[in-house]
Amino acid sequence: MYKTQGSLFLAIVAILFSQQVQAQQAPVETPQAVLAAQIRIQGFSCDKALGARRDKRRSRPDYEVWVLKCSNANYRVSRYPDMAAKVVPLP
Repeated sequence: MYKTQGSLFLAIVAILFSQQVQAQQAPVETPQAVLAAQIRIQGFSCDKALGARRDKRRSRPDYEVWVLKCSNANYRVSRYPDMAAKVVPLP
């Protein structure tokens, strides 16, 4: 009786801690990756996104303005939800 319970316990533990049952962590999307993907879709060049910072002075509720720094250029990206971004190359 005890041998059956012990083997049943081990089987349950093995199932719970197996690789397939454990939750897979999704890769974290950073603002710079999202903004770089969006401006690439719109035809702008961003080889490697190096950073993004939110421009608090120009941003408003439901209207975000970001400065995106890429390895080959800098952009000001203005976004309304669910719309194409306004992208301005910066010197």
